[in-house]
Amino acid sequence: MRLLILGGTWFLGRTLAEQALASGWRVTTFSRGRSGRDAEGTERVRGDRAHVADVAALAASGSWDAVVDTSGHVPGVVSTAARMLRPSAGRYVYISTVNAYRGWPGEPLTDDSPTYNAVTETEPVTAGAERGLAPAAEYGQLKAACEQAASREFRDGTCLVLRPGVVVGPYEYVGRLPWLLRRMQAGGPALAAGDPFRPIQPVDVRDLAAFILRAISSQLGGAANVTAPAGHSTYGELLEACRDVTGGKAELVWVEDQWLAGQDVGQWTEIPLWRTAPGTWAISSARAFGAGLTCRPLRETVADTWDWMGREDPVPHERAAEIGMDGGKERELLAAWERRRIQAR
Repeated sequence: MRLLILGGTWFLGRTLAEQALASGWRVTTFSRGRSGRDAEGTERVRGDRAHVADVAALAASGSWDAVVDTSGHVPGVVSTAARMLRPSAGRYVYISTVNAYRGWPGEPLTDDSPTYNAVTETEPVTAGAERGLAPAAEYGQLKAACEQAASREFRDGTCLVLRPGVVVGPYEYVGRLPWLLRRMQAGGPALAAGDPFRPIQPVDVRDLAAFILRAISSQLGGAANVTAPAGHSTYGELLEACRDVTGGKAELVWVEDQWLAGQDVGQWTEIPLWRTAPGTWAISSARAFGAGLTCRPLRETVADTWDWMGREDPVPHERAAEIGMDGGKERELLAAWERRRIQAR
């Protein structure tokens, strides 16, 4: 199989390239070559997907059984790539997100939940949106528009839209799981948010990549969510796994959702993967599981991510600056929570 990855040097793209190469696929990656790390054995084409001439040169450079678009978040740019690559590619896999659903994170989702009404290709986007840093609703609208752009060019079941939830594992650059691991390694009283039994559904990047290759091989089309199944793990099990693999020095102090939500704390960012909205971890991925998605235990993902962090620094990314809580603020919150607990006796 011949695979073209638009991106291919960061997180999912890099993981996908490595797995495809290990399976005997011929892999071409298209990136600017300014950041990230190329998987050994890929055929590398350098260029900027926002420049039409670069995309035209890519399209003329070969033919592929499938294209996987891991980096598209501006509708017009995705539309151009899909249109120009259509003559030289058999299938197009667009990696979207559950943010594309109007109901996320406020309500449970299925594969058929309604997405945002897409923005048009001619509508302006903010500088943040161009870099994938738009507010959640705007980002979701843009990703929904990108889905439609890819689907317009690749019809008759040759386009597959995948909507992952939270993706974790080795090569993560956003920094959610790496921050939690480093915090647990630091030890001492550690703020643990909400209910330790809250179900969570992060998917390992390697399981997502394996499913993409399976979906291409089976010529899967349409759209599907990609998350771990309901009941796969809990937030408490995640933090305990982080504590255990880093040496078990941190003392988890569980703080109630309702109180913490009123303390000017950034959900999802200052406290990674903590969010009180009821639909955050209520996503059905029935279609993907029916097509062969499998998910490894979360503890394995945590351990492998920690092992990777000991060998390699994550690729620097500006989104990582948003992740994690200042130590002084954490201590103040824990002290306030303890005072509240004592007063309630």
